[in-house]
Amino acid sequence: MSPAPIRRSQRLNQITHAPHEQLDKAVKANAPFETLASYCRFLSAQYLFQHELKTLYTDPQLIELIADLPQRCRAEQARADLNDLDTPIPGPVAGSVSNPPLAEALGWLFVSEGSKLGAAFLIKRAVSLNLSETFGARHLGEPAGGRADGWKRFIRILDDLPFNEEQERQIDRGAVAAFERFNVLLEHAYKSAVEAEPA
Repeated sequence: MSPAPIRRSQRLNQITHAPHEQLDKAVKANAPFETLASYCRFLSAQYLFQHELKTLYTDPQLIELIADLPQRCRAEQARADLNDLDTPIPGPVAGSVSNPPLAEALGWLFVSEGSKLGAAFLIKRAVSLNLSETFGARHLGEPAGGRADGWKRFIRILDDLPFNEEQERQIDRGAVAAFERFNVLLEHAYKSAVEAEPA
């Protein structure tokens, strides 16, 4: 019996393993839950990433595929978190995703939606800084209907789309680019915070 064909979501997990690990290391190195100041830098990166993806979460073509897509966006929660902590809303960083093909956009969304699973662990860490789903860490909170259910619904849609070879390449490219972009935004958030500190 031949092995079952690998699902698209499984392939995306495999090809993003290296950039995902690199990002995990970068997050750990910056220790976002050691101090509130460090968390605010991490939050700035989260806000920038979610704000950049807002155009994808509100794209009519993508909403046709995933009806609840606009409600899944966390840009406003991240903005509210910044306001809770009296942290300025960061300005845009050059190089944001712009009008990608549909399949590539889904690669970006795959990474953004998948990060909600990891957020379950992050919010537990945030509690030590007196943050919660209603103050300062809204963007890490549990989505309506639960993390696992929302992810399974997203993956079911993603895996069942009839893609050609070029679209498969595009979705792969989008997923890898999303991890690389968050790395850039994380580096920017911590570097700009250091530069802003008085000598």
